[in-house]
Amino acid sequence: MKPRIISVSGKGGTGKTTLVVLLKVLLESNKYDSILVVDADPAINLPVVLGIEVEKTVGMVVNELKRIEKGLIPIGVSKSDLLEAWVYSTLVELQDFDLLAMGRTEGEGCYCYVNSVLTRILGTISTNYQVVLMDMEAGLEHISRRTDRDVDTMIIVTDPSLMGLKTAKRIRDLLREVYVDAGEVYLVGNCCSEETEKLVRNWATRIRVKYSGALPYDANVAEFNLKGIPLPKLPSNSPSVIAARRIANTHRSDIG
Repeated sequence: MKPRIISVSGKGGTGKTTLVVLLKVLLESNKYDSILVVDADPAINLPVVLGIEVEKTVGMVVNELKRIEKGLIPIGVSKSDLLEAWVYSTLVELQDFDLLAMGRTEGEGCYCYVNSVLTRILGTISTNYQVVLMDMEAGLEHISRRTDRDVDTMIIVTDPSLMGLKTAKRIRDLLREVYVDAGEVYLVGNCCSEETEKLVRNWATRIRVKYSGALPYDANVAEFNLKGIPLPKLPSNSPSVIAARRIANTHRSDIG
């Protein structure tokens, strides 16, 4: 079974993780019984706003494997097979969904290797799910590394700022340059007033992506984040929840 893969991207601080949580709740309410949520951002913020404790990440098991001497790997077991088995062990299995957190490797520099591990193994793991919902790292690097290649729906989140809008354009341009096969690409605004939503809508037309709606500023989200209350506990009449439901319903066949 090929899962529906939804990837959420954008500039840092635009509200990607908030939207991922809201979409996760909506997917559950639509009776999907096998959902994989992937935190592909090395900052590992998604488990925090979900209220979930993650003991081990993909980056951690990569670190462990790096420390193992060749002689300690059993004969007949490849490094790739061992790593895949260990990555499976990082899955947090919950009642309504499973969570996989990328994290990062130790030391300075980029985390290209852990990204490549995640990309390779996701192809195998994702076949066990109906929907894979990915919270991508901020910016453009994940696209150039093709971490979220061949997605069915890519959602680019922007706040009402020129930096956020320009990042959305660069993401859309880079998709074409590196031949990422995104079935549909949408732009979603966050913390928008009626006036700034119009600007985001116009920008979507300008960069030739579909416009999917906007989340308003929601005092509940700010309060929950400040107090450490999991966002899935937001009341159903919270402005962001209502807006997310409207966004999902606009393109139900693509978002779920």
